[in-house]
Amino acid sequence: MSDSVPLSPLPRLAGGWPEFLPGWVWLMGAGPGDPGLVTLHGLNALGQADVILVDALVAREVLDWARPGAEIIEAGKRGWVKSPKQKDISARLIEEARAGKRVLRLKGGDPFVFGRGGEEALDLLRAGVGFRVLPGISAGIGGLAYAGIPVTHRDVGNAVTFVTANHPEAVNWAEISRGSPDIVIYMGMRALPAIRAALLAAGRGESEPVAVVASAATPAQKVLETTLGACVEEVARAGLTAPAIICVGRAVLLRQALDWQALARGEAPRSLDPLGTGKGDS
Repeated sequence: MSDSVPLSPLPRLAGGWPEFLPGWVWLMGAGPGDPGLVTLHGLNALGQADVILVDALVAREVLDWARPGAEIIEAGKRGWVKSPKQKDISARLIEEARAGKRVLRLKGGDPFVFGRGGEEALDLLRAGVGFRVLPGISAGIGGLAYAGIPVTHRDVGNAVTFVTANHPEAVNWAEISRGSPDIVIYMGMRALPAIRAALLAAGRGESEPVAVVASAATPAQKVLETTLGACVEEVARAGLTAPAIICVGRAVLLRQALDWQALARGEAPRSLDPLGTGKGDS
């Protein structure tokens, strides 16, 4: 076992915020959609960066906080459409950092949650480039929260599983189905028919609640509440497309009470006891 070595304190600006040093790369998560979900560390990074490599799913308003004169480079990686290769993105991060620039890799959600941030960090480490990680709110948590769906609740279950379906054939859907009351699926729209078949084969019922949240936490957000048995057809009928988060499990039922955006519009909750526990009885 290696000895524990304490981290050296990072340089600070006069106000106490971390200083973005030339030749470093910061990997920043901007959260899902709503620019207001950017962290204070993220604002500090945007205000210092010389070069910003921005992901396709980041709200363009976030770039309004960039330092005047910062170079903006589109480096969005999207599944199944033409986009920069991951090796080219990492190479550009290293190239800009070695040129003495303060390089910000700006991603939607959280860089370490299905965001390839770990891959980029390893590439930077191997190249001898200093890096810092600025976590963001992952779409599987924040995006569902904007739809009024809490991913954990004491009366629903004691576990939630986050899974990417970019390569659904590599996922052990049977084990996930048996072990997790609620399943949150990233990048699952193209594979939804296969996911449904796998979950049904693993014993999940056709009446299992499902929610699909498209363009989460944006003005274009759309939410479909359906069931596992009907989800493929109803998604097609509703015309929902990626980017979207899919939630499978009884946590979806809580939206009947906790759709806070509907409440803000003056709509009454559809149920005060969506889980049928009796706790909502007057």
